[in-house]
Amino acid sequence: MDEEQLRKMLSALRTEHRDLDVAIAALSEAAQDQGGGDQLQIARLKKRKLALRDRIAVIEDQLLPDIIA
Repeated sequence: MDEEQLRKMLSALRTEHRDLDVAIAALSEAAQDQGGGDQLQIARLKKRKLALRDRIAVIEDQLLPDIIA
């Protein structure tokens, strides 16, 4: 992939990561209101969010390689 494609993918992944943040917060709030809620769904979303964070880190490393001085 070229740099432009990587930047587009990075932007899409960051957007999805933020969307998951909102979804997790909403489900957590609903779970508190209902006295339990869907903890399995919340756990799955958190796992997906962590996977996205890892992919974001890999792409950022590709775009901004470490420079040893």
